[in-house]
Order: sequence, then structure tokens, then C-alpha cells
Amino acid sequence: MDTLGGMDKGGSASAVSSFSRIGMYIQHILDRVTPFVAIRWITNFVLLIIFALRIFYVQGFYIIAYGLGIFLLNQFILFLTPKQDPSLRDMDDDDGDHAPRLPTRSTDEFRPFMRRLPEFKFWYTTFKAIVISLLLTSLSIFDIPVFWPVLVIYFFTLFFLTMRQRIAHMIQYRYVPFSYGKVKYPGKNEGPPGGAPGIKISSY
Repeated sequence: MDTLGGMDKGGSASAVSSFSRIGMYIQHILDRVTPFVAIRWITNFVLLIIFALRIFYVQGFYIIAYGLGIFLLNQFILFLTPKQDPSLRDMDDDDGDHAPRLPTRSTDEFRPFMRRLPEFKFWYTTFKAIVISLLLTSLSIFDIPVFWPVLVIYFFTLFFLTMRQRIAHMIQYRYVPFSYGKVKYPGKNEGPPGGAPGIKISSY
């Protein structure tokens, strides 16, 4: 019995060690691809095209496609949403919370746009979702017969309503979900590096 218990413990430790090594290897790859923004998103776009061609070829798995579309839409909305929601400003003031807010006037201090869902997490979650969806299309159990035009109409209706709400939120609180860098002007006695006096330099 002790021998069997020792074997079980040894096998569990070996499995944990293997999963740990796999996790470290995946993290190493993610760290390597982090700077290559364009390549990462092109990869996602190619995978999405392959998924669409797969759905078109087999004429099925519409539930998988609908679920993927809803998930990508949700992630995109989180990507466009500021980390500190301006609509909660009055509530924060009542609670005495002085969290940093988005600048709404030209005289306000520059603050970069902080997203609720950072760009890398947005890419990584969409990458995993597309890969998992492709794998699910190989299992016939997920090919549930549905009337796909209803799903298409419902998805685009949800998309337009959600985006209209998000755009109205941007207009109301006067912000854009992108940061272009703070404009800096050289001082009078300060020689501007790499440029003539009077030329504005933007930092990114």
C-alpha cells in the first residue's frame, strides 16, 4: 500500500512539473511575440478567415460561429471601454473616490487612455477563442441544426445597438479609445534635440 501511495504521489508531482514546464514555455512564447503587434493581429485575422471558410465549406456549426461572434464583440467592447468609466463620476464623488479620470478639456492634464481590456489580453483571448472554435468544428456533436439567418440578423442587430451605445458614450464624455502621446514644446533656453526651435515634439 505504501508503495502504491508513493507511486501516486510521484505521478502527481511529475504531472504538476510537466504542466509547469508547459506553462513556462507558453509564457516564454507570449513574451517573445508581445512586441510584434501587427504580426499577432494578422495571425488572428488569418485564423478567422480559415474559420469562416470552414463554416462555409461544411455548411454547419452555426452555433459555434454565433458564439464566437458574440464573444469577439464582447471583447471588442471591453477593449474600447475606459478602465475608469466616466459615467460613474458622480457616484465616485459621493463615495469620496478620487480615482484618475479621462481629461475632458484641453487644459486638463494629459493622461493616456487606460483600457478595461489591454491590447495584449484582447489579442490573446481572441486568439484562444478562434483556435478553440476551429477545434470544435471537428466534432460533429456541436453541429446543431439551426436556422442560421436568424442568428445572423440577431448578431448584427446586437452589434449595431452595442456600438451605437458605445459611440454615444464616447461623444457624451468626449474621449477616444486611443492615445497619441502628449505634445511637448521645448523651452526658450533649451536646445531641442533633433529639431529646430519652435517645432513641437510628440512622445509616444
